Amino acid sequence: MKKIIHCANTRGYANHGWLKSHHTFSFASYYDPERIHFGALRVLNDDQVKGGMGFGAHPHDNMEIVSIVLDGSLEHRDNTGKQEVIRKNDIQVMSAGTGVVHSEFNASKTDDVSFLQIWVIPNERNVTPRYDQQTFDPAGRENRLQVLISPDKSALWLHQDAWFSLGKFDAGKTLDITPKFQGAGSYLFVLSGELNVAGEVLHTRDAIGLSDYDSATIEVIKPAEFLLIDVPMLQ
Repeated sequence: MKKIIHCANTRGYANHGWLKSHHTFSFASYYDPERIHFGALRVLNDDQVKGGMGFGAHPHDNMEIVSIVLDGSLEHRDNTGKQEVIRKNDIQVMSAGTGVVHSEFNASKTDDVSFLQIWVIPNERNVTPRYDQQTFDPAGRENRLQVLISPDKSALWLHQDAWFSLGKFDAGKTLDITPKFQGAGSYLFVLSGELNVAGEVLHTRDAIGLSDYDSATIEVIKPAEFLLIDVPMLQ
């Protein structure tokens, strides 16, 4: 088993006043040659945007982008005329493909919005841009994993063999995880609480990447919520 530990206080950080952003992987002005990606997982940004503020129109191409709102609401607009509000328990996926221009603004003028923006390297380039969004019942992740994104399209999907799952577990619970397929790795990001994952104790906003493993046990030390991402281990 290979392990990569990313503690919360080792992430890159940018404070722009209206935006506070923690970068698990190299992004913008934060660069660490040891933290470029974990397999096909390229970006995991933990963002907080003040009321009435946001990201103006900017382009993307050939990237799969997942937005997970943790608190508040985020307004999305793009050059196709699409306009959506992403709220807590909503997941949005965007395949940038041949190119899109979009903006993301806090939908509230007063309250902060907190969200994760995650980029996944696609398995096919120059696809037709697409968007999808779904609301997930939080009861579906109580003491179990709730699949948000899957290649079998049972939920949302990406142009990649990637799975995203959320779990919210009581203290004392345990579960075992296994790779989705040969050559896959698992990346676990702790949203809150305390876990022991494969013998490593993790706290809020810590993360662990597992590869070359057959199975691993997650022990919940304190009530915890976490995001589990399974992706191919690209070179």
